[in-house]
Amino acid sequence: MDGDAHVLPVRVYYEDTDFSARVYHASYLRFLERGRTELLRAVEVAQSDLHAQMGGLAFVVRRMNIDFLGAALMDDVLTVVTRSKEMRGASMILAQEVRRGEEVLVAADVMVACVREGRAVRIPDKLRAALTLPDR
Repeated sequence: MDGDAHVLPVRVYYEDTDFSARVYHASYLRFLERGRTELLRAVEVAQSDLHAQMGGLAFVVRRMNIDFLGAALMDDVLTVVTRSKEMRGASMILAQEVRRGEEVLVAADVMVACVREGRAVRIPDKLRAALTLPDR
């Protein structure tokens, strides 16, 4: 964690690129997913534990708003920055960026819903507290 954000370094590999050696747009979705997963790990919550220990609890992506602002290239080292933006009953919005140095290449707001057996359920209080900043 770096202040209110989780920062994850990611290297761009050949498999992440298209024919021009630029990162293929769908690869950014994988980078963002890793950032969200590692944010949970940073607050000591593993998604596999949520599922196994809380009766099948899981987070699913409900909505994404993505701005592609620049292109990463093969062998670039990027950082995925993830922070909690808004907490609701059964969902939360995470603000994410993929950066190369200080340059923001991708900015995304991602709404994830907490579900069990296909139905929305309230985000557990312990997790809610871990992901909610005092000023939010």
